[in-house]
Amino acid sequence: MIKEVTKDITYVGCDDKTLDLFESQYIIPNGIAYNAYVIMDENIALIDTVDKRKTGEWLENVEKVLDGKTPKYLIVNHMEPDHSGSVEACIKKYPEITLVGNKKTFLFLKQFTGLDLEATSKVVAEGDTLELGTHTLSFVFAPMVHWPEVMVTYDSTDKVLFSADAFGKFGALDTDEDWACEARRYYFNIVGKYGVPVQGLLKKASKLDIQIICPTHGPVLTENLDYYLDLYNTWSTYQAETDGVFVAYCSIHGNTTEAVGKLEEILKSKTDKKVVVTDLSRCDMAEAIEDAFRYSKLIVAAPSYDAGVFPVMADFLHHLKIKAYQNRKVAIVENGSWAPTAARTMKGYLEEMKNVTICDTVVTIKSRATEDTYKEMEKLADEILA
Repeated sequence: MIKEVTKDITYVGCDDKTLDLFESQYIIPNGIAYNAYVIMDENIALIDTVDKRKTGEWLENVEKVLDGKTPKYLIVNHMEPDHSGSVEACIKKYPEITLVGNKKTFLFLKQFTGLDLEATSKVVAEGDTLELGTHTLSFVFAPMVHWPEVMVTYDSTDKVLFSADAFGKFGALDTDEDWACEARRYYFNIVGKYGVPVQGLLKKASKLDIQIICPTHGPVLTENLDYYLDLYNTWSTYQAETDGVFVAYCSIHGNTTEAVGKLEEILKSKTDKKVVVTDLSRCDMAEAIEDAFRYSKLIVAAPSYDAGVFPVMADFLHHLKIKAYQNRKVAIVENGSWAPTAARTMKGYLEEMKNVTICDTVVTIKSRATEDTYKEMEKLADEILA
């Protein structure tokens, strides 16, 4: 795909609608975009490459934009293979090109490709600039957003931030869908653990006059940039985006499902805030993680299993833990026919998370819910909503 960003900057990335799992774990029903850009100037710069799955298409796009000219620089903001997978092909196509990156960029390049190019490339440090002619580029380091070598590139002439994976989303560019939904799922499952580094990048970005954001996935952002920046600030400080209750449950034979249905009724009778219920056994786990971070309150409900908790709930809580889930109020519902262990196990996971308040009321179902169970659910609902 070729698309004008500014008079001198052109999008030359590629949609990929044949990949089933991004990073071999996240479903992408609407595909993914690998974004790359060309800056035409006295010295021409390519900004990032694409996954090797789309090398041929990307090179064709670049060649059309260059129209016989030769690029001087290839700037590598991020070495993850979905963005650096065509670096070798680029070097073969344009053997005189100078790679631009930081010391860790070239360390990772050698690890991935065997190419030791640091001595013949341009190694930049934080704040360094590169003059292309009319355009002046500066390099802002963003370590752990979400790899240690990540940097972003700012063009002060057109006021464009090439933001690497920041502000990216799932979905091919020809997909008509809400930005926030798939950007949120992308953020919390891929970048979410690294809130502090994201905050560092946002602070650096606040000192720049940014009119356009060019990420390496998803659409180029040209309007209402405060909306995207505010969302990233909320997400990276682990604050709730929506005041509401997310109920994540699993059930073996349907009894916990039935009980959660009653709990949903109770919650909705007590609040006009959003109540969202998800069956962890049948949902996209990445979507469940996204919703857990989105809402201000969480209820987990699961049966006991092998003296612990049902595996899909253990997996959900494990994901929350490694993605740095925090600053939330959580309530627990367990089911157990002879020796309930789910609550204890779930509480153990939650106690390892930062600033998670666990409700005192724990509902224990013995095989199936009864009127006494529902009375306990009333108490739990009052406590989680308080």
